[in-house]
Amino acid sequence: MDESIKAVSPRLDLLERQKLSAQSFRLHASLFLLTVLTTTLAGVMLAVPELAPIEPPLASPLDYLLYIPLSYFYTIFALIQHALSDPHVLAQGATFSASLLAILFSHEMGHYLACRYYKVDATLPYFIPAPPVFLAGTFGAFIKIRAAIPSRRALFDIGLAGPLAGFVVAVPLSVIGVLTVGPPIPPQDHVIYFNDPPLFRLIARVAGVPLDPNSPTNPYYMSAWIGLLVTSLNLMPVGQLDGGHGTFSLFGPKAHRLIGRVAFIVMSVLAVLGFWWHGSPSGFLYAVLLGIMMRIPHPYPAEIESLGIKRIVIAIVTLIVFILCFWPFPITIT
Repeated sequence: MDESIKAVSPRLDLLERQKLSAQSFRLHASLFLLTVLTTTLAGVMLAVPELAPIEPPLASPLDYLLYIPLSYFYTIFALIQHALSDPHVLAQGATFSASLLAILFSHEMGHYLACRYYKVDATLPYFIPAPPVFLAGTFGAFIKIRAAIPSRRALFDIGLAGPLAGFVVAVPLSVIGVLTVGPPIPPQDHVIYFNDPPLFRLIARVAGVPLDPNSPTNPYYMSAWIGLLVTSLNLMPVGQLDGGHGTFSLFGPKAHRLIGRVAFIVMSVLAVLGFWWHGSPSGFLYAVLLGIMMRIPHPYPAEIESLGIKRIVIAIVTLIVFILCFWPFPITIT
């Protein structure tokens, strides 16, 4: 091969990698900014639950066909108008967005930095926006690991670094949220109650603050509540969830499969009980997700070495974190 071609080729490869890196960064940034918008609108919706849906006129067959999407867009437009006309409501929406995204960002950066430590190729976090009519305005975030996990210790550290980092950020938000809950209001018909996870109950007991299901929530409370819910879901010992990685690295593949099946059965039973006792179908989403995750094979780390005492202690701490985050019936619908 001509020497000049050899010299040019590496430069072309470098330019191509830089181009791909810039495109990837723009995608990450765009998704994040869009998620900021949708979570802010979700926070505004939580701040003004009394805002009634806007019903479009029904004057033609096309109006009937477009009734649902038009109702949604009219309601969102009214929500934006309300937020722009009331700085306090907009501030609440922005507070909810910043608090929730801080938890999700810390979670994903825990994974990402652990990957960097072990020289495992991984992407920056992808944030997934969701229509604001959904509770949080986001379906969460994830990083994509593009290389094999080199060792058992790396699998353990990468898997558990995310939920532990997110929990560290969720704790002060939980304290603020619980301590600033307003006084109870008269109960209404057709109300959704957000049942307090154990961490909230512990904070309230230590602070001597009564928790009443009829108390209005606030942005810190709701962002922490969702953050703890996401953390408990990720720590389920199933498949390639974070808890599944920890279980695989601690106990091996056979125990990982067995524990995952037991968790799926338990969550399926809780889903039925939750619908029966609390009128909420949310548990079925848990069960379906766990069922899907069970069917995804877990990769084997290249090196199987001892985890050591330090990581056993971290595993026990992680179990305590799961206990503080998990509540079997998170939502009650009356």
